[in-house]
Amino acid sequence: QAQLVESGGGSVQVGGSLRLSCAVSLSRWSYNNNCVAWFRQAQGKEREAVAAIYTGRDKIGDGTYYIDSVKGRFTISLDNAKNTVYLQMNTLKPDDTATYYCAAVGGGPPYCRGGRNDYAYWGPGTEVTVSS
Repeated sequence: QAQLVESGGGSVQVGGSLRLSCAVSLSRWSYNNNCVAWFRQAQGKEREAVAAIYTGRDKIGDGTYYIDSVKGRFTISLDNAKNTVYLQMNTLKPDDTATYYCAAVGGGPPYCRGGRNDYAYWGPGTEVTVSS
């Protein structure tokens, strides 16, 4: 069982920044092989994975994954002490406008997958609007 709660969404102008937070309540957080991902869904579009982070100690590289369109602009990070995953979003563009969802899955392989069906737990979402 897990609970995820997102925060930090809002409205910004093009080029601005936002930091999203995802507070995760997941059993044995620090010891299981967990993936926490940020997805987004724009109006009329499919939900897509934006970034993910693997929390296990056997991670590959730094354990982070990004889609090409956000590489260099978004950074996903983990605070184990707070059971919180952050998504720092810089140089925001109108195409980044969407509802952002935090998702998690535990006990899997030492890497994160990007499919919606790969994640068992979801937060309610937080809105991000980027205006020009």
